[in-house]
Amino acid sequence: MKKRITVLTQYYKPEIGAPQNRLLEMITGLKKHGWEVSVITAMPNYPQGKIFNNYRRKLFYINKVDDVDVFRTWLYASNSSYAIPRIFSMLSFSFMAMSSLIFLLKKKPDILLVESPPLTLGVTGVILSKLVGAKFVFNVSDLWPLTAKELGAISDGVFYKFLELIERFLYKNASVCLGQSAEIVDYIKKHGANKVYLFRNGVAPERFKNIITLEKKPRTLVYAGLLGVAQGLLKICKKLDFKSLEVDFHIYGDGREKVEICQYLNDNPDKGIFYHGSVSRSEIPSVLKLYSASLIVLVKNIYGAVPSKIYESMAAGLPIFFSGAGEAVSIINENNLGWCSKPNHFSELENNIKNAFNDNIEFEKKINNCILISKHKFNRTEQIEELSIYLSNKI
Repeated sequence: MKKRITVLTQYYKPEIGAPQNRLLEMITGLKKHGWEVSVITAMPNYPQGKIFNNYRRKLFYINKVDDVDVFRTWLYASNSSYAIPRIFSMLSFSFMAMSSLIFLLKKKPDILLVESPPLTLGVTGVILSKLVGAKFVFNVSDLWPLTAKELGAISDGVFYKFLELIERFLYKNASVCLGQSAEIVDYIKKHGANKVYLFRNGVAPERFKNIITLEKKPRTLVYAGLLGVAQGLLKICKKLDFKSLEVDFHIYGDGREKVEICQYLNDNPDKGIFYHGSVSRSEIPSVLKLYSASLIVLVKNIYGAVPSKIYESMAAGLPIFFSGAGEAVSIINENNLGWCSKPNHFSELENNIKNAFNDNIEFEKKINNCILISKHKFNRTEQIEELSIYLSNKI
């Protein structure tokens, strides 16, 4: 008998971004393995924090996306740098998502898989799963409230303790908690979860096959992703003179730092940095394969976070220059995929770039490692097949 799963997430296609792409791949993969999949989500608004034109002035909206039934509801959209508007945005969707009850009763899912963050959406998921008789699966992509505290959005006080209570309640009430990194899985185990399952981001190597590029540009770096404060691309642009390194740095993406980055590059045109606008998920493989290596940045260590750009860089055969800390460093170093520098240590990053582009043998070795590891260790297609078997037989 066909198994049915509904995914409850604040972020989904047609938005672009790492969570959206990851969930799309998971849903597409589960469908291939015989699951009947549906989605409950918000009106698309990310990363601008404004509901997209075709979805405005709607309270609810149901349509098909890639042959998947999608129920959308209004939320208060915001990408404000202040905590209160962003929290209100999360709370508004967590509340409005309750309106999907009739949709869920018609779908009769065996599993309600809830994407976190936002943490409060987990509470909605617990209630809805009990009302429709579905098993509650909690997919933890970032550890809230810990991540919010590390980013300075909230302080360690009464409110933080309250969020921790919610967090533990959700872990205990989940049939299983999925975690995208070893650090997240370890944390969830220690904070009350009955069952945990490591479900990494990974990458689908087949997306990067048969990509024809007219010419691979030598001595080039590429960044393709969110231009947010946590990524710190503006600081990179200001602190590193790529022209003096005889390396061109190419940026693709959108986010809160975009305007400042464009203004800085307009005022400083001779630093060897080029901005190309944003690209869709389908364009990522052909864009990455134009360049020699990738630059991936995290300003602060966010416990449990492993940027999905690392996996895409592997599949594209791009050695990785990583400026950051945490589990991503272990993955890169243990598999010899690139060069790591500490967050905001710009001289260390500069030296890595300078030395790497002058060592062709080591550079070539890392290219081969990236391709092999993406196929055999972080293969998203295989991971989804294993998840399908686990959800079918173990919960």
